[in-house]
Amino acid sequence: MALVESTPFEIGKTAPDFELLNTVNGQTSSLSQLRGEQGTAILFICNHCPFVVHILDELIQLGKDYAETGVNLIAISSNNIQSHPQDGPEYMKSIGEKLGFPYLFDESQEIARAYGAICTPDLYLFDGDLKLTYRGQLDDSRPGNNIPVSGNDLRNAINCLIQNETNTAVQKPSIGCSIKWK
Repeated sequence: MALVESTPFEIGKTAPDFELLNTVNGQTSSLSQLRGEQGTAILFICNHCPFVVHILDELIQLGKDYAETGVNLIAISSNNIQSHPQDGPEYMKSIGEKLGFPYLFDESQEIARAYGAICTPDLYLFDGDLKLTYRGQLDDSRPGNNIPVSGNDLRNAINCLIQNETNTAVQKPSIGCSIKWK
């Protein structure tokens, strides 16, 4: 497992549109269909990365906690399934059903590249106009560091967005496994 830190992504940048396979329902879904009225969190994750496995329960809870706020969550896996078949759509479906929000498959990896995603997890929050307001970590917890998973960093960013406040917190980069490129 290679440990990788996400790189900065310009605040205010518009979310690139996409149409990807929704592994939960087998349909193609687009950003325009899935976006939230208040905002949209796009979470680059995968099935096998220990950093993602470590935070999975909190991602599920985030989906529940913000379901009625107008902020929608969308998970995307962009890993190469030739080298990591466990990250393929047939395995993504069961995790997507647990998440309670769309889990999309970026087979071409074009969407990960368009967003500048390099690791899993790599988290982005866009406002209702699809302008980036946050890119960073979920929280300070990592596998083995004994800090409880709280989702505080992303929760703070979402709460600021909902309350129409500026997020003045330091945006710490995500740390995790590298996206497995073709």
